[in-house]
Amino acid sequence: MTQPTTLLDAPDIAPEPPRPNRDVYRDQLIDLMRADARVVCLDSDTGLFNSVDWGELAGRYINLGIAEQNLLGAAAGLAAVGHRPFVNTMATFATTRALESMKLDIARNNLPVRIAATHSGLAAGHLGATHHCLEDLAIMRLLPHMTVLVPADADQAGALVRAADALPGPVYLRLGRGATPALPPDAEPIRSGRAQTLRHGSDVTIVATGPYPVLRSLEAADLLAEQGVAARVLNMHTVKPLDEAALLDAARTTAGIVTVEEHWVQGGLGSAVAEVTSAALPCAPVLRVGVPDAFAAGNGGQEHLLNRNGITTEAVLTRARRLVALR
Repeated sequence: MTQPTTLLDAPDIAPEPPRPNRDVYRDQLIDLMRADARVVCLDSDTGLFNSVDWGELAGRYINLGIAEQNLLGAAAGLAAVGHRPFVNTMATFATTRALESMKLDIARNNLPVRIAATHSGLAAGHLGATHHCLEDLAIMRLLPHMTVLVPADADQAGALVRAADALPGPVYLRLGRGATPALPPDAEPIRSGRAQTLRHGSDVTIVATGPYPVLRSLEAADLLAEQGVAARVLNMHTVKPLDEAALLDAARTTAGIVTVEEHWVQGGLGSAVAEVTSAALPCAPVLRVGVPDAFAAGNGGQEHLLNRNGITTEAVLTRARRLVALR
């Protein structure tokens, strides 16, 4: 007689591999288009939607080709007459080549355009400096009305796409290229505009944005714990508006703040955090981890370039120890 299968007899089920956050964005966008006839997808020949069978949605997918300034101008026009366009292009082209349209057509008019910027940071490192994007946070957080969202994994990408769709003004959604590891499954849910606490601690605070900076901050926090140092880790998935309350609490109750970002060290998350703390608590130290004031060294894979340009667990660890020693 066949014996019933028990949990002990059942084969191990391998966890699903992580998905690129841009793929999750694409699938979430299609769901939004089905639910809301105002949502329109504008593409710049990215290839992200090549496998999509648009069916009845085909009239709301428009591929304008590699013409980013036209892309954003068209999005502004559609938004001005009641549509809710999502624009798809690479981060460096959205924020530098098409900046004039971003600034004057979209931000100035506070229009509900969602810019889904893929290949951010060093995600397209294999293509060289023309495709590195280490300036976008500095640019986008300066534009009035602009919300800046940076998911740390695929699940957060889906949540932040939904959050972006509900916002009244323009949104910059910073996405990567390939798959990155997921955050711990017990992480608290994210809320737009609120820092996500990934580790509690009272000795030092690490504030990070983006998948690899967050993962390396968590690794540094684990190493610090082995040395008796309790590090608070905040995932700043919303770079604008910043969660100023969380930052000021960290500045008051811990030895200082280490910021970690896949961006030039000037102008991005670290600069934004320093602006907040210096205005209210001018003696609170902020140490930054990012790409130095130089074009990123080398070409190659994203993790290789992160390590080569100083965005490492060891860099986070060194700065956190420095702050604790000053307390």
